[in-house]
Amino acid sequence: MSTHAPRAAQAVTLPTTLDEAVAALVALPAAVPVAGGTDLMAAVNSGQLRPAALVGLGRISEIRGWQYQDGHALLGAGLTHARMGRPDFAALIPALAAAARAAGPPQIRNAGTLGGNVASAAPTGDALPVLAALEATLVIAGQDGARREIPVSHLLAGVEMLRAGELIGFVRVPLLHAPQVFLKATGRTGPGRAVASVALVLDPARRGVRCAVGAIAPMPLRPLEAEHWVAGLIDWDNNRAIVPEALAAFGEYVAAACIPDPAPAEDGSVPQLPPAVLHLRRTVAALSRRALGRALS
Repeated sequence: MSTHAPRAAQAVTLPTTLDEAVAALVALPAAVPVAGGTDLMAAVNSGQLRPAALVGLGRISEIRGWQYQDGHALLGAGLTHARMGRPDFAALIPALAAAARAAGPPQIRNAGTLGGNVASAAPTGDALPVLAALEATLVIAGQDGARREIPVSHLLAGVEMLRAGELIGFVRVPLLHAPQVFLKATGRTGPGRAVASVALVLDPARRGVRCAVGAIAPMPLRPLEAEHWVAGLIDWDNNRAIVPEALAAFGEYVAAACIPDPAPAEDGSVPQLPPAVLHLRRTVAALSRRALGRALS
């Protein structure tokens, strides 16, 4: 892959199965896989990327739907945001459907895919905090029909990476059958990139709360201590009741965990956060508080 040669892609391969796509990537190590192309084509049009070859994934029907499997939903990486935003999918994984509907204008939602959102790993990817909160895993397709699974959070954090010739085939998401909420704040009215986003899911079977904050760091952040603290305050046996003060405290807890105060200076003084960072912290607190309140209601 060259970022300097001012020429278009020299070859385009259009496989019809996941294994054919892997074989094409192995045969053409410089090739770049492309599904919706919402991120790839933006890089090409801006001159940042000039792929020597492309492997189109749009004809692979096996990754464009979903199926149930052992209490999980196995989501094809080729699912578009528009498809995930429909009511039947929303009944399955509400938070992911809400994130898909917030992913941008119709032309982006119709083209952009779940796998592309994960593979590009843009901090503002709306699906990423939802997948982190759900503790989803990726099914990676490799050579000779090989399959392996890794947590989504491992890929986003760089703990585990895709190997040469591998593709994200599916995303495995546990079906919690419990309230889920996704909220995001943008810098303008209407669809736009997130300034901050929060995904929150309840796990009544384990009496747990899972929260992930997106867009404010290179990868979604899990405030684990805040999750454990608030889960202990919820009356799981009495309609998941909680005192109003705990909602506000949870928001502040999450915000402080994700955007901590600066370390004290050598003279013992504590520097103040810049106004823009303080505003972002307040935004995260508000989103977290609202998300938990909606989930519990």
